Amino acid sequence: MSRPFAAAIFDLDGTLIDTESQLITTAIQILKQRGHTVTRPFLATLVGVDAFEAHRRLCAHVGAEIDRDAYEADWRTHMLTAFRAGIPLMPGVAELLSHLATRAIPRAVATNSQTQSANRKLAAAGLTAHFAPAHVVGYDAVPRPKPHPDVFLAAAHSLGVAPTDCVAFEDSETGVAAALAAGMTVVQIPDMAPARTQNAHHIAASILDGARACGLI
Repeated sequence: MSRPFAAAIFDLDGTLIDTESQLITTAIQILKQRGHTVTRPFLATLVGVDAFEAHRRLCAHVGAEIDRDAYEADWRTHMLTAFRAGIPLMPGVAELLSHLATRAIPRAVATNSQTQSANRKLAAAGLTAHFAPAHVVGYDAVPRPKPHPDVFLAAAHSLGVAPTDCVAFEDSETGVAAALAAGMTVVQIPDMAPARTQNAHHIAASILDGARACGLI
């Protein structure tokens, strides 16, 4: 029997939109310009980690202090250029969001991106009709980023629903930990790396498979 959910809450990068590969490619290019060589596997370990912690780990990895403001300014410039052509959706996202809209199931985004950046990416991906700005919560809108539950709790609050009545979709282990801590049913769809744990309630190859597994569709 399908379990009814009051709302669906989504991570953004690597869950709704196909950005992780571009993010990593851009980081490699910018770091190379600064004389640092990093690998895709290492950068994949930073997926889902908030910007401050990711920068700390990056500096430790290369053994040098990188000017965070200058690095992020370059990174934003590169990404804005890359995203002007639009951001592709992850497989099955358009179908799932259309289904949820038809059933009038509330939706929100909970992300370790900045809120303003998240809204820009949603616009570039053509998803603003599905996620009102008031229902997009970035790490800068809450006291603590993932793996703490704050963004998921705030997203549920923005929809006026109890966290325990929500299903959360995530790609990263960091995000899974955050959604579980919020008390949500969690569906993990690994993107850049296989699931390292079995902590999510459901682990699926695609977002549609995950939605079927949890009874959302």
